[in-house]
Amino acid sequence: MQRSAINAALLRATETLERWHWSLPAWGYWTAADFASHPEASAYLRAHQLGWDVTDFGSNRFAECGLVLFCLRNGIVDVEGERTYAEKLLFVEEGQVTPTHRHAAKMEDIINRAGGDLVIEFAATDADGNVLTEDVTVPVDGLPRRLAAWEPLILEPGQSVTIRTGLYHRFYGRKGGGPVLVGEVSQVNDDNNDNFFLEPIGRFAAIEEDEPPLRPLWNEGVS
Repeated sequence: MQRSAINAALLRATETLERWHWSLPAWGYWTAADFASHPEASAYLRAHQLGWDVTDFGSNRFAECGLVLFCLRNGIVDVEGERTYAEKLLFVEEGQVTPTHRHAAKMEDIINRAGGDLVIEFAATDADGNVLTEDVTVPVDGLPRRLAAWEPLILEPGQSVTIRTGLYHRFYGRKGGGPVLVGEVSQVNDDNNDNFFLEPIGRFAAIEEDEPPLRPLWNEGVS
């Protein structure tokens, strides 16, 4: 992605936060210079995968296949004394798909915090990770909901769904409803090792630096 496209996505996310009166920790607004002047804090944030992330999943079509995320809190897998949970904010545009994936270790709640409707589709797997055609049952606001494989579940603002480990899922903002501010509460999040996509995603290319960064991303290694 071009840095200008990343900056534009971050600006839209910031506008969404302002519209719905959400505030971030102070380091959520840091610039590259701020990270450089706080080396211990920036090392902690990177180690815990905290902060901003913008991805097009290697698609080069961010508007159709992409996501902006902000990780608020997180632990580190298998490290004693670390948090055993994580929390994120996800910024989902109309029709913008996060590709089908599952997690081997993480169970999560996905919450529509504000904005438009969030659409999620599910499919179960066998022990080898192969997709099954059988119905799935997911807790919606804690109550069981039975769905056919890939049947769209529409979450209106305030609603949530629990996604158990191993369950394939993809999501997107319902067209015509506007952008969606999504919350995620989960077990420890490990983006480097616990995202398994149903179909291969494109190779993540280096950022094209056509303008200075508005906010550094957590995995850029700024210090």
